[in-house]
Amino acid sequence: MTLIQTVLAFLAALTLLIFVHELGHFAAARWCGVKVLKFSIGFGPAIWSRAFGADRTEWMIASIPLGGYVQMLDERDRDPALPIAVADLPRAFSRRPLHQRAFIVLAGPLANFLLAIVLYAALAWGGTEQPIPVLDSPPAASAAADAGLMAGDRVVAVNGAPLQSWNQLRLKLIDASLGGETVTLTVDRAGTLQPVRIGTRGAMSSEPPDRDPLHVLGLALAPGEVLIGSVMAGEPAVEAGLRAGDRVLAVNGEPVRRARELIERVRESAGRTLVMTVERGADEITVSVVPSAHDAGVEGGRTRGRIGAMLQDRVKTEVVRSGPIESLGQGMARTWEMSAFSVRMLGRMLTGDLSVRNLSGPVTIADMAGQTARTGLESYLGFLALISVSLGVLNLLPIPVLDGGHLVYYAVEAIRRRPLSEQVMALTQKAGLLLVVFMMALALFNDFTRLIGP
Repeated sequence: MTLIQTVLAFLAALTLLIFVHELGHFAAARWCGVKVLKFSIGFGPAIWSRAFGADRTEWMIASIPLGGYVQMLDERDRDPALPIAVADLPRAFSRRPLHQRAFIVLAGPLANFLLAIVLYAALAWGGTEQPIPVLDSPPAASAAADAGLMAGDRVVAVNGAPLQSWNQLRLKLIDASLGGETVTLTVDRAGTLQPVRIGTRGAMSSEPPDRDPLHVLGLALAPGEVLIGSVMAGEPAVEAGLRAGDRVLAVNGEPVRRARELIERVRESAGRTLVMTVERGADEITVSVVPSAHDAGVEGGRTRGRIGAMLQDRVKTEVVRSGPIESLGQGMARTWEMSAFSVRMLGRMLTGDLSVRNLSGPVTIADMAGQTARTGLESYLGFLALISVSLGVLNLLPIPVLDGGHLVYYAVEAIRRRPLSEQVMALTQKAGLLLVVFMMALALFNDFTRLIGP
C-alpha cells in the first residue's frame, strides 16, 4: 500500500505541475493570437486524446509522464508539402513579434511560480503547525557552543528578521551557509532578548552531501516527547502491553529524551529485559519488554534487538497563521526566497563548492511525494510548492531546449536584429539536449546511490 501511495502521490504531483506549466504557455499563446495545435501531458504515444474548441486543439495524455509540451502553429515545423493555410499564417508563432514570443516562452515558468505563491499563501492563511525554534544543548566545540548558545534558547530573529518556526530558521541558516556568512541570532533566554553571532562557514561542506548543515553547526531542536506511534502484532511490544500513543518517560530508570536514544537501547538489548516507564492518559505505568533478536542480519558483529514498535519524537509546536493579505505577501516572499536559494545552490554546484550529489531526480522526488502525502495535506501542499519553484527555476536555466535557452535566443535576436541561423540553433539544441540528458542521468545515479547506500 505504501508503494501504491507513493506512486499515486508522485503522479498526481507531476501531472499538476506539468499541467500548470504548459497551461502558462497555452494561455499566453492564445492571448497573443497564436493557434495551438496540441496540448500534451507527457511524451510518446497517446493514452487519451480529444479535440476541443474552434481551433480543434488536441488535448492529450501521453504514456511517458516526465514532461509535456504545447505545440503551436509554426512555419519552421511544417512539411513543405503541407503548407500552412494563408488564413492561418498571421496566427503562426514564428510570425509573432519578438516580445510576444518571449512572453509565451516565459509564461510556463511564471505559471509554476504563481502556483507556488498560491500554495504558500494558502498554507499561511489556513495555518500550519510548525516546531518552535527552541534549541537543545549544543555539543562541545561546535559553532553553536562557541557562540554561547544554550539549551532552552528560543530563536526569535535572524539578522533582525523575525521568525516563528524551526523551518524558517533552518532555511535562513542554510541560505547564509552557502556564502559562509556570520549571522546574528536574537534569542529569548528566560525572557531576556540577547544577540548571538554564529559563523556558518563549513556547514554546507560538499562531503558528505546529505548531512544536516544545522547539526554541523551544533543546532538541534530541544527534545519533546517520545511516543509509540504504532505496534506490530506478535512482536514483544504488544506482548508486553505497550500501545500506540504511549509516551515513553524512562528505560531502566534513565530518562528518555529522544526516539533515537530508545532505538539504540533496544538494539543493544536483544534478549535482555527493559523496564519502560510510560505515560498513558493520566496514568504512569511500568512495562517490562524483552527485545527479540533481529533475524535480518548482524551489525558490527552484534545481533540487533527489536520490539516491533514505531517510535516518533513530538517536539513543541504552535500554529502559525496569517491574514489573507499578509498571506499573499508571505507566499510571494517565500517563492522568491526559495527561487533565489535554488539558484545559489546550483551556482555552488557549478563552482564545485557544493557536491553534485545534492542533485535529486525523479526517484527521490517520488519518495518525497509519498512521505509528505502520508504525513498530511499540509506537508504535501508544501512539497508541491517547493517542486513547483524548482521546476520554474530549472526551466529558466540558459540551456538550449529549455525555456531559458529560448529566451537567450530571443535576447541575441534583439541585439542582432535578426534571428540566429538554423544551423547554429540546431547545433546548440543538440548540445543542450546532451547536457539535459547528462543532468538527468546524474540525478538518477544520485537517487539510486541513496537507495542502496547505508
